[in-house]
Amino acid sequence: MRRVRNHRESLGSEGAAAVRGCDHQGCGAEGLYRAPKARDRLDEYYLFCLDHVRDYNRAWDYYRGMSEEEIERHIRNDTVWQRPTWPLGNWGFVQCPDPLQTLRETFGIFIDRRSEERRAKQERRPATAEEQALDVLGLKPPTALAAIKARYKELVKRLHPDANGGDKKAEERLKVVNRAYSTLKQAAQAAKR
Repeated sequence: MRRVRNHRESLGSEGAAAVRGCDHQGCGAEGLYRAPKARDRLDEYYLFCLDHVRDYNRAWDYYRGMSEEEIERHIRNDTVWQRPTWPLGNWGFVQCPDPLQTLRETFGIFIDRRSEERRAKQERRPATAEEQALDVLGLKPPTALAAIKARYKELVKRLHPDANGGDKKAEERLKVVNRAYSTLKQAAQAAKR
């Protein structure tokens, strides 16, 4: 707690005031340190000596006797300095559903290139089976059959259960790669005809 100035410091050499003693029962030391009397009376103080103010501080629990809801309400009220608040938008303000989207559209700032690419992909037509198969293999169209075979062999070597100690995830991924390769091989054969 805060230390009260000594009476000699406040009065100087002009006059001597009565020394205020420690408010702890049975203590004759000078009371130099203030301590609040209660949570609801923070402007009223006890005056203690250093030893007794330390004891008082150790035992002080501001939230003693309050429920969890009251403590939470008090803490939330402290975050706004005990001033009333109102929800934004109740005074005729237009609530923007996505403020960053408005900034993007208006000023062209905060543009996230990846989200633009995702949006462009969503707006495109649905991918064909061949395009999906190329995507599974990690290739982009147009791709020659030789490049497809090379990529397929590389993935088979990497995902084969024997190379992965029987890992089920690798095995499932290999099945997807096999289906994709079959799709691309059939499309290449149909194109030759």
